[in-house]
Amino acid sequence: MLNGKKIILGITGSIAAYKSAILVRLLVKSGAEVRVIATRSALDFVTPLTLATLSKNPVYSEFLKNEQGEWVNHVELGLWGDLLLIAPATANTLAKMATGQCDNLLLATYLSARCPVLFAPAMDLDMYKHPSTLRNLEVLAAAGNQIIQPGTGELASGLFGEGRMAEPEEILAVLEETLVGQQALRGKKVLITAGPTFEAIDPVRFIGNRSTGKMGYALAQSFVAAGAAVTLISGPTQLRPPEGLHAFQAVQSADEMFEAAAAHQANFDIAVFSAAVADYKAAQVADQKIKKQHNAMQIELTPTRDILATLGNAKKAGQFVIGFALETEHELANARKKLVNKNADLVVLNSLQQAGAGFGHDTNQVTLVAAGHTIELPLAPKQEIADQIVQYVIDQL
Repeated sequence: MLNGKKIILGITGSIAAYKSAILVRLLVKSGAEVRVIATRSALDFVTPLTLATLSKNPVYSEFLKNEQGEWVNHVELGLWGDLLLIAPATANTLAKMATGQCDNLLLATYLSARCPVLFAPAMDLDMYKHPSTLRNLEVLAAAGNQIIQPGTGELASGLFGEGRMAEPEEILAVLEETLVGQQALRGKKVLITAGPTFEAIDPVRFIGNRSTGKMGYALAQSFVAAGAAVTLISGPTQLRPPEGLHAFQAVQSADEMFEAAAAHQANFDIAVFSAAVADYKAAQVADQKIKKQHNAMQIELTPTRDILATLGNAKKAGQFVIGFALETEHELANARKKLVNKNADLVVLNSLQQAGAGFGHDTNQVTLVAAGHTIELPLAPKQEIADQIVQYVIDQL
């Protein structure tokens, strides 16, 4: 259930911090990407080396540098996470959170986070039952944070009572329940095409384009995060398939991509045709490498099959089809024409007019073109653009 989820784990100065190492291991084993923020006091109980090894990411503890000596941006961390979990959360940290104090990296990230925040208190019985702690817990809960109730048992002081941090397995179950509740597309089957296609001329040469597949792969990751079962059909790229895919199929040519996509025609709920499929292929593919000649050479081209038009015009009731368009002139007019001619529910119009958009960049600027309205999304990282497209689909459905 946590496949592809981005989880920030905050660790504060409590003897229960040893449980956080176990929790990191469980989260990673469940498919989550984990970034750990540890307060200075937390590092007295558990080492950065242990946490970094288990999380497979550097451990953050200071504003100005991480283990690589780089500045740590708490705002970027807060926006990155799908969920912020503070476990253990000491009485001191809870008091600072309740009053908006911001004297360490974890608190700054908490104040910057737009994702759900959960915390697992850990302290002695009398501290946990103190009126000021109970008041702070009420303030934090009223602000929309979720409290993972502590357990009852033997405490570090030797007393017996409430205040033990919940066990890692219990915390994992709460996280899964919380995140599943956010997965608006759980149970939906999503088909995505991504990347370029390579159309062979001979065994060595091909016709291709500059697509890297970054936008399609970002969309796959966003749909996975929304709970969908995602089948990604990809042309040749250097990208690693996102975690949590239902299925992945690598293809080379437009014909191969057409056949792979058509095999899912009857089963998908949502189809996203983001691949930059070649419009033409060689009419005849040479069996051997074509030798260079001094005179001009002509290659006869023939059209490839239109995946979006074929599957869009064959869609069944309830299926939602998204096409992509990259235009260099008459952009909106051509996108609206494609929307109608190919029976799509949405066309995502890519622009090459703005720096940082289009092929090869980590950012993009697109316009969502639907029947009766358009929505222009400003230049942003492709993963953020993908998240907005997925949210648009959720809203429409």
